[in-house]
Amino acid sequence: MDSHRADVVICGAGIAGVAAAYHLAVRHGVERVVLVDEREPLTLTSDKGTQGYRNWWPGPDDTMLRFITRSIDIMEEMANESGNAIRLSRTGYLFATGNNAGVERLRTNAAMVSAFGMGDVREHPGADPYHPAPPDGFRDQPIGADLLLGDEVHRCFPFLTGDAKAALHVRRAGWMNGIAMGTWMLRRALGCGVEFVRDRMTGVDVDRGRVHRVRLASGATISTDRIVIAAGPMLGDVGDMLGVRLPVFHELHAKLTMRDPQRIVPRNAPFVIWNDAVNWSNVGPLPPGVHVRPVDGPFGDELYLIWTYHTAKTDAVWPPAFDPRYADIVLRGAAEMIPGLSAYLGASERGVVDGGYYCKTEENRPLIGPLGVDGAYVLGALSGYGLMGAHAGADLLAAHVTGAPLPDYARWFLPSRYEDPVYRAQIAAWGALMGQL
Repeated sequence: MDSHRADVVICGAGIAGVAAAYHLAVRHGVERVVLVDEREPLTLTSDKGTQGYRNWWPGPDDTMLRFITRSIDIMEEMANESGNAIRLSRTGYLFATGNNAGVERLRTNAAMVSAFGMGDVREHPGADPYHPAPPDGFRDQPIGADLLLGDEVHRCFPFLTGDAKAALHVRRAGWMNGIAMGTWMLRRALGCGVEFVRDRMTGVDVDRGRVHRVRLASGATISTDRIVIAAGPMLGDVGDMLGVRLPVFHELHAKLTMRDPQRIVPRNAPFVIWNDAVNWSNVGPLPPGVHVRPVDGPFGDELYLIWTYHTAKTDAVWPPAFDPRYADIVLRGAAEMIPGLSAYLGASERGVVDGGYYCKTEENRPLIGPLGVDGAYVLGALSGYGLMGAHAGADLLAAHVTGAPLPDYARWFLPSRYEDPVYRAQIAAWGALMGQL
């Protein structure tokens, strides 16, 4: 016997599911939306990342840049509407390198992403002076990027290693408070009639090829003819309930949250990424990409440090177990880029390591749109860009569900894209790390 009826049931109350509820109910006026999750909203992986965003996506074309730019547009609308309750900032991303080949890679990639629509690239020293970002807020800032060369790097960012030869400051980038953003959307959605059900989905009944009913662990059922799978790392499990095999896999990603009482990293620093690999005798070669950023801008003294030095596919197991050496390795890697951080290498207290799973497709693009079962949709595989991509993803998902006009990039996120042999040949050359920093 059905407990009640819904026009749309959303499975998963992470940032993707909450954004889907917000866009369907608040922005599209869909009634009787039910959000189902066995956990409290935003507590599985949405609260575990570094909460950054960037209109920087080096290829293979402009698809992902346009998608994320749409998301940033909506985030800025939300920040303005909420009085910036989501703490959106524009301090930027700063990619630094200590070798000449890295300088040319920065220049080449910046030109490519500029051509995709990021904005102009300005070199310094040059005709125009470099304008640093403010420590907080997002309004009235430049777009594009600034490429700092030689002494200009150390003049503008004296905390970087003296080995740094260049740094690219991507300007329409920074971070937000992801939990505040998700909470604000959820409150608006609940105010427009969305119902949150704390329960676990155990099955989906299909009648004559169309979604008919959702079954829950409590024994309750919800009649509906539309379901959205937004289950994060559990995406594949929910797809199996529909008999749909979703082409996703998982990587475990960790981060270290540590205090910086000596203010080694200025509180107005951008999100800093070291673009060079390292090779330590007692660890071995490790890839580029150690990240450091201040937490909460000018307030407090915490830092986020992240370095994905292995990308092995893994099962999503809860709770996740992290490399016991992670805190030491990521801090040591960060000290290669910011030597002052070596002051903390001998500290007995490293901080807190947490993280979660990236749910990914092989070319690192999301799955958004209808599935093979009539009335079933997916919003997932948002990999490491869930917070920055949730708005564009939910905006696109809502268009599919309501029949609104679709942007032309919608076809590149359809689950059915893998049926095209030409596309499959393309992604074989791209690789799963496309767009990952």
